[in-house]
Amino acid sequence: MATHRGEVYPLHVGDTWKHAPEGCRPEEIGPGIPGINRYTDVWGLPELRDAIAARTAARSGAAVSRANVLVTGGATAGLMAAVCALVSPGEEVLLLAPRWPLIEGHVRLAGAVPIEVPLFLGDLSPESVVAALEAQATDRTVALYLNTPNNPSGRLIPRASLAALAAWARRRDLWIFADEVYEDYAYAAPHAYAFPFAPERTVAAHSLSKAYGLAGARLGWLVGPSAALAEIVKFGAHTVYSAPTASQHAALRILAGAGDAWVAEARAEYAATGAEAARRLGLGAPEGGTFLFLDIARALDERGLLGLLEDVASEGLFLAPGPSFGPFPTHVRLCYTAVPPEVALRGVDLLAKRLNPPPNPF
Repeated sequence: MATHRGEVYPLHVGDTWKHAPEGCRPEEIGPGIPGINRYTDVWGLPELRDAIAARTAARSGAAVSRANVLVTGGATAGLMAAVCALVSPGEEVLLLAPRWPLIEGHVRLAGAVPIEVPLFLGDLSPESVVAALEAQATDRTVALYLNTPNNPSGRLIPRASLAALAAWARRRDLWIFADEVYEDYAYAAPHAYAFPFAPERTVAAHSLSKAYGLAGARLGWLVGPSAALAEIVKFGAHTVYSAPTASQHAALRILAGAGDAWVAEARAEYAATGAEAARRLGLGAPEGGTFLFLDIARALDERGLLGLLEDVASEGLFLAPGPSFGPFPTHVRLCYTAVPPEVALRGVDLLAKRLNPPPNPF
């Protein structure tokens, strides 16, 4: 990317080109706030936990209090702490795939075994979801991980399917790790929250990164049963200790309403860009999130996926390889929000030409 001459299309990274809401950026936080340079409680600012609890209750309908909220150094740190606290070496965690790449590493770092459950590219009915999980579960299975809206497929798990999944997990006494960082970007239907279906066994991750363009602020939170969070917080205290103080104050402003207009504008833009990118690639519009995940097998030669990734990189287009998201050797993921819409669509057109070359006139 640094040496390419011409326009660059960095669609491999999951981020936004948009600046965070004005007045809520960490560099704007500080003047007049006592203790901005100090640690907070390892659980997070009490007033922020209260605000998160109120927001979660209003959005999900679940009974949530401060005891059900742990503020973390981003959703990544939160999920890592949750896996380490609740999963033991040798146990198995089902990963509904394609899935966020880092969750596999979380499971392996805990000494546990990740088990891929291909799901999001097929039928997401309650019966199919439960059947897919049942086919992969063993007596060593202790947890499952889901991500909705899904990174990378853009699919939403329907409410009825989440209910069936939670009931199945309850019968097997499994933990549910629910990654809901794209909750504000559900287009085809309202986002369904996992926590209300099994609050005694669900740990849900949320974040400022995706919702408000604040990936660098490293601020997220977990919602879960208080007894589980009391174990999870120990890992947080021994790694990041407490989440960044300025970012917690930014979150307070955002949750008080300062981010609402920003999210509404971003949602409309993302949905329109995603639908147009999908149209140019011959795909259905994404149901949510900020990604498209497509099978490019027909464009591959004897060099395989790496060969195509190298070819498009030579044109300035960078894509994420499918195997990062599970057993998908001929897929790629592209993020259509990483750069302004017109730039993203020019990058999409480069890929579309590879997939649909003009007919040979001879």
